[in-house]
Amino acid sequence: MGKKNVLVVDDEQDLRLLLKSNLEKQQFRVFEAEDGIEALEIVDKKEIDCVVLDIMMPGKDGYDVCREIRKDGYKMPIIFLTAKDDEFDEVLGLEIGGDDYVKKPFSVRALISRIKSNLRRVGYQGSNLDNNIIKTGEIKINQNDYTVEIEDEEVFFPRKEFKLLAHLAGHPNEVFTREFLLNKIWDEGTYVVDRTVDVHIGRIRKKLGKYKNRIKTVIGVGYKFLSK
Repeated sequence: MGKKNVLVVDDEQDLRLLLKSNLEKQQFRVFEAEDGIEALEIVDKKEIDCVVLDIMMPGKDGYDVCREIRKDGYKMPIIFLTAKDDEFDEVLGLEIGGDDYVKKPFSVRALISRIKSNLRRVGYQGSNLDNNIIKTGEIKINQNDYTVEIEDEEVFFPRKEFKLLAHLAGHPNEVFTREFLLNKIWDEGTYVVDRTVDVHIGRIRKKLGKYKNRIKTVIGVGYKFLSK
């Protein structure tokens, strides 16, 4: 299965380095973010399997970051870090999509155990979600772990490209307008134009290689994914 990617989000550099060092010893690949904005950028560009998320940060706090991660459809476990007993509202944290929390100061060993436990839980559930796997010819789209395989070789798709491809392939031969796709894939309030869809479709086609013609342009309307 390869290494799991863990994103550590905390404005304390020493803490990030401590966690990075110990997680790498446990064969995790670690990404770091010092604030919420940087964290969201990494989540959108990388395949993150688990987020360790501090609550009190400048700009966007941990609650806001968690809300945005879930709003965008990401399913990875989120473990909150809290410095004070009264800082963390456990009910709120779970309601907005958090999976677990650890109070500072904490045992690094205990935190790593929580990370592994949450990853095992998600991995077990994912193995039973066959309905989230789209298989069309030599293209396999796994919505459980956001991966795409073409002729059994994994090809990386950033999250927006993945969601766009998965939606089209999941509704073969159905035509979707650019406006519909914009509203479906991009968050409300995000400034985008029709051309945004065209650019992403171009990138997807390039990665599909010899299967690029499976995505057909319907002139004056939008796009559809051909079943054959």
